[in-house]
Amino acid sequence: MTAIPGMVWMPADHRLLGDHGHQMPFLLLGDKYARAVKVGAQAQPVMFPLADAAQVDELLPLVDGVMLTGSPSNVHPSHFDEDVTDPALPLDPERDSLTLALVRACVAHAVPLLGVCRGFQEINVALGGSLYQQVQNVPGRMDHREPKGAPFEEQYAPRHPIHLAPGSVFARWAGAETVMVNSLHGQGVNRLADGLRALAHAPDGQIEAFEVLGARSFAYAVQFHPEWRCWDNPFYGAIFRAFGDAVRERRANRLGLPTVA
Repeated sequence: MTAIPGMVWMPADHRLLGDHGHQMPFLLLGDKYARAVKVGAQAQPVMFPLADAAQVDELLPLVDGVMLTGSPSNVHPSHFDEDVTDPALPLDPERDSLTLALVRACVAHAVPLLGVCRGFQEINVALGGSLYQQVQNVPGRMDHREPKGAPFEEQYAPRHPIHLAPGSVFARWAGAETVMVNSLHGQGVNRLADGLRALAHAPDGQIEAFEVLGARSFAYAVQFHPEWRCWDNPFYGAIFRAFGDAVRERRANRLGLPTVA
């Protein structure tokens, strides 16, 4: 009998969908994120529909890792003491309420944590940092958004290099200190939370990856999108393999199983 793989909690987006003037609320998880966990990390994606912050303490012990995905929505700027600068940008306060609490719980209980794009931003905000609401409007910063309307292969194509901290896990995963990545974001880190350390920067100085200082398990996040066909990209694949290793170690410890080398 095949062993059940480690389970990774992937919080859903809350979105209104419909046509002809009628919309209903949906809970959504992008296939590319779930597939990266399934194939790249060799773990089982799970969702807890309608879970809220009050349930984090009872649900987190049931899983072996957490991945916070990207999303069309932005973290609400009220969480870093700012007003909304562009009301046209999508928000998801229900997701914010859950994920910001979930980040702090993962760090406190040594649950492997991987953040991608919005998830990267959520971790920074949850730990006390702030965001640029529109990086493209910040003097000296590039426009990090994707060419909307282009085929997905072009939107997720390598867009710019990032410079990785020498000796960091990211430099090890990349096999180099400079690597090309995709770029599909409007928000970005402004003030990095005190509990984080930047491990990668774009050419304009924008932070592209960080680690949680003092974390007792895997706790990394990236601004780019390594989930995109991670099995075809050695650097992206290495990120998910390392995450999967941490998830399996957590599962073994949680269930009292022998650790598989």
